[in-house]
Amino acid sequence: MSPAEQSDPARLFSALGDQTRLGFIVQLADGRRRSIAQIGEDLPISRQAVAKHLNVLRRAGLVQRTRSGREVHFVLRREAIEEARLWLAKVDAQWDATLARLKIFVEDSP
Repeated sequence: MSPAEQSDPARLFSALGDQTRLGFIVQLADGRRRSIAQIGEDLPISRQAVAKHLNVLRRAGLVQRTRSGREVHFVLRREAIEEARLWLAKVDAQWDATLARLKIFVEDSP
């Protein structure tokens, strides 16, 4: 995966915009590696559907895939979550600055 793909906020937030994938992020948030079977356990979707969702998360840079024998394991990339948090903080700061300018404009207008 290229660095541009990993730092693309649209790809990242698009991947997070699905309830199933968000559930996978929650599962992986404890830092433990899990197989596709473990992640899909108790879900009413096929193993192939789980794999497709995990591939979306992987392409967005949110999870990392490793192979252990015949099994593929996934782990959350905490750096990607931090990138999302920093991006949102930047947007938040821009809104704060815009609202501050609006406040000054309104208060100084006759």
